[in-house]
Amino acid sequence: MATHLLKRAPSRPADALSPLPEVALILARLHEACGPARYSFALWLAHQAKGPLFWIAPDWGAAPLHPAGMAPFLNPGSVTFVSPRRPEEVLWTMEEVLRAGTVPLVVADLPGPPALTPVRRLHLAAETGAKASGMAPLGLILTPGEGGAQGIESRWHMAQDHRANTDAWSLTRLRARNAPPQSWQLTGLPHAPKLTSRGSDAEIA
Repeated sequence: MATHLLKRAPSRPADALSPLPEVALILARLHEACGPARYSFALWLAHQAKGPLFWIAPDWGAAPLHPAGMAPFLNPGSVTFVSPRRPEEVLWTMEEVLRAGTVPLVVADLPGPPALTPVRRLHLAAETGAKASGMAPLGLILTPGEGGAQGIESRWHMAQDHRANTDAWSLTRLRARNAPPQSWQLTGLPHAPKLTSRGSDAEIA
């Protein structure tokens, strides 16, 4: 009996928002940023996305971003702030914006990691938005501490690096579907970012 071999074409690398080669966040997926400097990480991605941004945060949470702190990364006028009054409305709003596919980046500031089912819904919404508009949106949730959302595409921890004499951050890729844990020192934000490797043990400073 003849054996037929299946020929597979090389898989096309997934499109990603990548401010540096080592920092690549797959588009049309949901990612997580945690740690004290998670807002700086989100603004760094927004600087790279070069487009309008939706920033969703509950009106009972942390103080809104200050325009002076945002200005080095992007024009504060390009950000649409949404402040839902009920907890369940935060993820619902993010889902609707991702499904519309009208902006490249959607950020949701959460008081804690969401459950697995909402995460799956956000992945599907981002994929739907990409098909509907032709522009693949990226979803980013911000969570305190070390995060811990299940089902996300990748998780990043960022904090100020107090061991450095310059303006530097400690950036750790805690989890990614197609990359191992990795830690770096990050300098030069936002216009001349540079990573210096600290190994693959994913220690949080």
